[in-house]
Amino acid sequence: MRTVVAHMTQEDPFLAEMTELPKQTDTLVEFFNPRSREGKQLRYASPGMSSLIFPLHRVQFIEVMAGEEERAQVVEFFREHGGG
Repeated sequence: MRTVVAHMTQEDPFLAEMTELPKQTDTLVEFFNPRSREGKQLRYASPGMSSLIFPLHRVQFIEVMAGEEERAQVVEFFREHGGG
């Protein structure tokens, strides 16, 4: 699962996990464990809900967060190449 920040039309961005990123042919997108950026329950989500499914046309954009392994590779790259 990848952690993402989902930016929806006329809603505040929220954090969630996705099993895979949407394909060009998809019409729906599913977000697992959606929560506010502060980690709180979304105001429009029912208690106990585990995923939300939105029509893809409601999604403005999705930020894909780097995983632990990817972050480690970036740090290692800068150490080896003298960046920063």
